[in-house]
This record gives sequence, C-alpha cells and structure tokens, in this order.
Amino acid sequence: MGKENETTTDGFLLLGLFSDSKSPEFLISIILLTYVIAVAGNSILILLIWLDSHLHTPMYILLSQLSVMDLTLSSSTVTKMATDFFSGKKNISRIGCGTQMFFYLTVGIAECVFLTLMAYDRYVAICNPLRYLVLMSPRVCLLMVMTAWVGSVLTSLSHTIYIMHFPTCGSREIHHFFCEVMAFLKLSCEDTSIYEKLVLITSSILTIIPFGLILASYALIFLTVLRMNSPNVRNKTLVTCTSHLSVVSLYFGPVMIIYMTPASSLPLELDQHLFVFDTIITPLLNPLIYSLRNKEVIRALQMVLGISLKSK
Repeated sequence: MGKENETTTDGFLLLGLFSDSKSPEFLISIILLTYVIAVAGNSILILLIWLDSHLHTPMYILLSQLSVMDLTLSSSTVTKMATDFFSGKKNISRIGCGTQMFFYLTVGIAECVFLTLMAYDRYVAICNPLRYLVLMSPRVCLLMVMTAWVGSVLTSLSHTIYIMHFPTCGSREIHHFFCEVMAFLKLSCEDTSIYEKLVLITSSILTIIPFGLILASYALIFLTVLRMNSPNVRNKTLVTCTSHLSVVSLYFGPVMIIYMTPASSLPLELDQHLFVFDTIITPLLNPLIYSLRNKEVIRALQMVLGISLKSK
C-alpha cells in the first residue's frame, strides 16, 4: 500500500474494556478493587521475603520474582485502562504503545519460565529432598532467575522492535485495553500473516513446553505423595499441589486460547476477557495460593507487625 495511505499521526486510540457494557463504571470499579488487592498482596509478600532471612530460600526467592512480575503486568495495563476510562482520553503514543507491549511480553514470557522453575523446586523438595540443597542451591537459584529474566527481555525486545516497525494505515483504533500484539498488527499496512505464524510458533513453544513440564512435575509429586505414610501430610500436600495447578491452569489456559486459536474465530470481547485472567485475576490469586497462607509467611507477617506495634 502506498505511503499516501499511511497514517501521519504518531499515536493510537485504546478502545478499552467493557466499551459495549451498560454499566462499565461498576465493572471498572470491580477491576480496580481487584487490582488494589493484588498490589497489596504482592507488595506485602515481597516486603516479608526481603525482611525475613528465614524466607531467603529458593522457593520464596522465586515467589518474590513472581510477585514482581504480577505487579509489573497489572500496573502496566490496568492503570492505563482505568486512567483512560475516567479521564475520557484514550490516546497512547507509539512509544508508549511499544513500551506497554514490551513489558507485557517480558513479564508474560518470564512468568511461563518462573512457574516452571517453581514446579521444579516443589518436585525436588518433595521427591528428592536429600539433594535439594545441591540441586536448588543459592547459586543455582540465582542463575535460574538471571537466565529467565535475560532471556525474556531479549525475546520480548526483539519482538517489540520488529512489531513496531510495521507501518499503520487508516484507523488508529486498537480494539483492546492495552497494546496487545495481535490487536496492533491488525492496523498494519503490510501483510503480517508470516509474522503471525511466527507468533503462533513462539507462543506454542513458550506455553505448551512449560505447561507440559509443570504437569509432569506435579504428576511425579502426586505419585510420591500417595506413597507417604502420614495421611495428614499426604492430604495437605495434595490440597496444596491441586491449588497450585489450578492457578497455573488459569494462567496458561487463556494464553493458549488467545495465541493458538485463529484470530478470526475468536470474538473481540472474549479475547479481551481472557486477558483479564492473566493481567488481573492471576496476579490476585498467586500470592494467596502460593504463599500468604503458608506458616512461614504468616510467622514473618506476625513478626513484622509485632515490630511495628512495638515501635509505636
């Protein structure tokens, strides 16, 4: 398509979430409340892990990184969506769009990796406890964290740069509440079908393989737990692992549906609602399911509150 048809403006319009709803104010308020609770839960967890030396273990280090991701993911999407809704301004610059896309891709990829590492950590702790200090030593844990972050940043940066080089034509309206990859590509003047296939392949690798490894880890954990002699320990471990699998499925399920389903067969409303799970619901559930109900975390919280009360 010729240059004369290319958009001259440098910004876009985010149409937002619940644009066709009869009571968007109520729904946005619910999302904001969920966001505030998610921010509070993840922030408290990060603070407790940082303050309490007893929580400086591989499991809680990985959990703290997961909380950082959840805070970044929610804050980079929900705050912009809420601000646009209440201000009535839906503009986002091209640089802002690329930045939002970069953070979403980075955190999305990193979370897939970290959820897999957390499943591996649980597998070693339950199935091979005698070698836990060797297989999950502080050095190994640090190497895992650095590799996951560096790999995620490089992957998302390459995708973001390539996506943003596409010229856009005609409409500036992005039918989403943030600059999502596939929604942005629909504005392109050029044929993006080849790149969309690359996105499908990349998404499949980054979701199916980690999710498969997680399922395999928990399957081995279940087999080990069923052989335990103590019914109380067995039941507690089974309940914990089941809750972990549930929240993991809530994260991977929507991603698989979004990026592994032909775009034409997925309604826009459903696509956006599925993203709500990854950007709002799972950041709320992760700290609750993984740690805030653990005895170690409760003890750390009581210790911090005790110190705070004594200081007053």
